[in-house]
Amino acid sequence: MGITLEMNRVMPTRRRRQRRRRRRNRHRYRSIAKLGKRKFSPSQQDDDSQGAKRMKNSGMLLSKDIWRRIHCLMPMRDAARVACVSRAFLNSWLCYPNLTFNKDTLGLDEHVCETDFISKVDHILKRHSGTCVKTFKLEVPYELDVCDHVDRWLQFAITPAIEELTLTLYGTVQKYNFPCSLLSDGMADSIRILDLGHCAFCPTIEPGSWRSLKRLCLSFVRITEDELGCLLLNSLALEGMELRHCNEIVSLKIPCTLQQLSYITVSECSRVRVIENKAPNVSSFYFTGNKVKLSLGEWLQVKKLNMRSSRIVRYARATLPSMMPNVETLSIGSLREVFNTPMLPTKFPYLKYLSISLIGLTNSPAYDYLSLVSFLAASPLLETFFLAISKEQMKRESKFRDSSHMRQIQEHRHEHLKSVTIIGFCSAKSLVELTCHILENAVSLECLTLNTTLGFASRSEHSPGTCFPMGKAVLMGVPKALSAIQTYIVGKVPSTNTTSLERLELDTTHGNARCSEDSSDECFPVSQGVLTESPRAVLAIRGYIEGKIPTNVKLNVLEPCSRCHAGGG
Repeated sequence: MGITLEMNRVMPTRRRRQRRRRRRNRHRYRSIAKLGKRKFSPSQQDDDSQGAKRMKNSGMLLSKDIWRRIHCLMPMRDAARVACVSRAFLNSWLCYPNLTFNKDTLGLDEHVCETDFISKVDHILKRHSGTCVKTFKLEVPYELDVCDHVDRWLQFAITPAIEELTLTLYGTVQKYNFPCSLLSDGMADSIRILDLGHCAFCPTIEPGSWRSLKRLCLSFVRITEDELGCLLLNSLALEGMELRHCNEIVSLKIPCTLQQLSYITVSECSRVRVIENKAPNVSSFYFTGNKVKLSLGEWLQVKKLNMRSSRIVRYARATLPSMMPNVETLSIGSLREVFNTPMLPTKFPYLKYLSISLIGLTNSPAYDYLSLVSFLAASPLLETFFLAISKEQMKRESKFRDSSHMRQIQEHRHEHLKSVTIIGFCSAKSLVELTCHILENAVSLECLTLNTTLGFASRSEHSPGTCFPMGKAVLMGVPKALSAIQTYIVGKVPSTNTTSLERLELDTTHGNARCSEDSSDECFPVSQGVLTESPRAVLAIRGYIEGKIPTNVKLNVLEPCSRCHAGGG
């Protein structure tokens, strides 16, 4: 009886508590809905009690630091949105650390004008406390001239807490000079990433400045080699450097004090003639532009090398083995190559991946592709070989008129070579000889791809089911290339007991799989010449090649899909 009376007293109390809780929840949700319709302002302060009550009602109690931590992990646009509907997040927005201003984060379309861009940046900065900014990125769209306001924005962002600073003024009318005075008095000490584009930069150097800098990216920046040299001497923590279109630098000198530097990119710096590296631990080097002199220095640790310049294949074979003997991945892009590659005793003892792209016309139509065996012979551990030949070279080289004896290079076995791809395969005799040499000497070969076009995708990987136009001139060379394959190469594909070849791919389109017929996307127009010639190439493969492929080898023939339509070409 006593228990029953006690329960009767407790039940009304519980019901009253539940009713009060439901009223508080309804009031809270109405407040959030109203707040979401208003623009936030710094006057909207949160005493944290509302947020604490809210989380307590959900069975959780988060501290102010956790709120800020959650908020700072959001992209800026999302962080601004939640600050509009939550007072707890509004409080942390005042100290939001990652400010990124570009067309996307500001919600601007392609027709944006200077006034819209400036007003939105100003609106956001006025509602920020200016403290705790760690990342500041300002990427001004093309043709917007906002230089008169950039100094003010940078002054707001550059504080002793700044760690990442990005400024890119695409296509600005005025020549903007970065206000380096803002980086004095120790303001540069905390910067870890500096990314500047389309401006002049004359850094001020003070004792201990730039001591935290780990990544330096300069693109279309006017900076002299002396100014850059002083900056590098003080950037002892630097791990990566990228220079693009910095056209006032002639001699690039990288000091030995950069013990942490691991990768260097120099791209299209038109006046650079010498690159001297003394940093001992550089493992990756990427270069594009006019041919330069790589001064003897600390290149021994380079394992990944990418070089694109004019007539550089012969230079790479003659120079790189002694300068960079530990390279494992080598990519060479040569424009207007005219010199054959000599057979030399020097080696690439650790090279596993080799890519050679021959771009543009050669002065001599008789370029000897077989001479590239010099690279294969110098690379005892090579596993992957990729060769790309441009459209122009295909036009000049695609006449297989020389019926003289096929050359062979003896005593060069490629024990580890597993994958070979030749893009733009044509009927040039020396290219056929190179392919035959590989088939005869690569005893571990698993995949051989001979692409008789240019290697461009017949469908977009980002938009499945869409074809790209294929030129008639290229397709006219396909039957000749297929004839050369059928006559000189197919018979040399070893039988099952002497090779591990599993797949032979012959591409009569642009280098990738045909369109998906199940896709609802429409194909791009394809020239009538392509649609006329491609079936002939396919018939040649089916009639002369398919029956000679060993049973263990998978033959994959790539052709235009049945949905491709003529585009009047």
